[in-house]
Amino acid sequence: MPNRIHGAEYPIDRIFCGDFIFSIPLYQRPYAWEIEQAEALLDDLLSFLGDSTEPIDEVNPYFLGSIVLIKSDGLPEAEVVDGQQRLTTLTILLAALREVLPTEWASTITERLYQKGNPVDINPKGRENRYRLTLRERDAGFFKKYIQTEGGLEQLKALKDAVLPDSQAHIRDNALILLNRLTQISEQELCQLTQFLLYKCLLVVVSTPDMDSAYRIFSVLNDRGLDLSHSDILKSEIISKIPAAQQEYYNRRWEDTEAMLGRSTFQDLFSHIRMIYRKTKQKDSVLKEVREYVKPSENPIHFIDEVLCPTAQALADIQDCSYESHQHAEAINTYFKHLNQIDNADWLPSAIAFLSKYRHHPDKLLIFFRDLDRLVSGLMIQRTDINQRIRRYSALLTWIEENQNLSQPDSPMHLTAKECESIIQRLNGPLYLETKIRLYVLLRLDQYLAGGNAVYNFSRITVEHVLPQNPSPNSQWLEWFPDEEKRQEYVHCLGNLTLLPGHKNSSAQNYDFETKKNKYFSRQQKETAEGSVSPFAITTQVLNQPKWTPEAIEQRQKERLDCLKQLWRLNEPAVVS
Repeated sequence: MPNRIHGAEYPIDRIFCGDFIFSIPLYQRPYAWEIEQAEALLDDLLSFLGDSTEPIDEVNPYFLGSIVLIKSDGLPEAEVVDGQQRLTTLTILLAALREVLPTEWASTITERLYQKGNPVDINPKGRENRYRLTLRERDAGFFKKYIQTEGGLEQLKALKDAVLPDSQAHIRDNALILLNRLTQISEQELCQLTQFLLYKCLLVVVSTPDMDSAYRIFSVLNDRGLDLSHSDILKSEIISKIPAAQQEYYNRRWEDTEAMLGRSTFQDLFSHIRMIYRKTKQKDSVLKEVREYVKPSENPIHFIDEVLCPTAQALADIQDCSYESHQHAEAINTYFKHLNQIDNADWLPSAIAFLSKYRHHPDKLLIFFRDLDRLVSGLMIQRTDINQRIRRYSALLTWIEENQNLSQPDSPMHLTAKECESIIQRLNGPLYLETKIRLYVLLRLDQYLAGGNAVYNFSRITVEHVLPQNPSPNSQWLEWFPDEEKRQEYVHCLGNLTLLPGHKNSSAQNYDFETKKNKYFSRQQKETAEGSVSPFAITTQVLNQPKWTPEAIEQRQKERLDCLKQLWRLNEPAVVS
């Protein structure tokens, strides 16, 4: 039977009553509204109400937006999927109004903040106060004591300068600023504002009994950008399966892991985990496939300890090039730098899987990432399409999972003879026209020529022709390259390309060779005992070249191609495809 979705419009008086007992689940962000947003809410209410003296029942209603809940029919308990910030701020505003209203009005407000327990109730729970809104565990006690309980705001003033967690500081600051603003309003206006807020301000409440449909509703309603993500939903499901005594520890561990990566990268991590387990192209939502193939809720503690945290640390090390070990750390981090230059992230799940599995085996890591660099670079240079890449990395993930020997010639880690041939053809062709790979190839070549120690501190690096694409008439270039057809064969090849910091200078590109060296290529160069030195090893070679003839380009093409063959071991015996 399909889950029923309810949507209805409620005045605030019906929101904060026995019909709803709101709770903010662990997976939600902490309270984050700042003074500016809290004051904006109050200003909007006062502005809409204006100087009207007409009875409140004749004032037009004011729409405060919508909230999305997980709520079963007939029960007041409601988990807030969207609307935490508004419900919390409205509660703070009601508490501030209670402080400044006449006593008989104030007691009415208290009923909107919590239902007092019945001291003679035979049920122990019935003797307890029941709060209309309960925040996340870390903030719930603070909120009850200083906001919902009578006299709490007076105590809160003593914490004006106290150092508090961000969410509690926001609660304090908003409560004190709203209280200060309300003290400047006459009693008559306060009473009118209270009536307006309770009976004329409306919220649309959308409720459904399960998380999936609540999340879909929220995705449609919330055009401000998704606050709630698949990781938030998974967090709710996973933490709820952990014994209550351990939930706070694992909730904190989860949040610390997310903070380490940042929210966006943390979302990406679940896509990588999905791939590690699923080993095929994504066909459904990340949420659905993680549930189906990773099954984190079946053993939630194992998932956090053995999957989430190790893979998150691996991803952080790869992206930050920050792997630490007693040996090979520098070389491994250098491979991470190279991999991070690749124009896709399809290789990341394999890298994460291997690093998280063999973190304490640097010898294995060094060989793996050396070979992965070769494979990933080769696929990029060939412009292998996404489906082929995913199939290749899926096979690699299977070998990693099954502990197979990746050095075997038929391993998916190794380039085939046909692939090596294809890569060499690309490198030996008109490389400049390969706009997606030319800068990457030249930077890798430059790093190789510099002994792997090149560091580039430039915001922009450009690929430049030595022999210009359109040499000026009567230039020296046309003496060296009189045949236009032959000249076109040379102009875009690897041997005629170099690197420069900054943007291209179109007016300088067609200089004759000697002028181009002195006025264009030599900028930012240094003079050493060995001669002129550019920030790029690849360009230093040009500066020290006396002529730029077809023979010079051919020699340079051969030497550079040989370097790249050595770098990526393109002449190694390889399995025939």
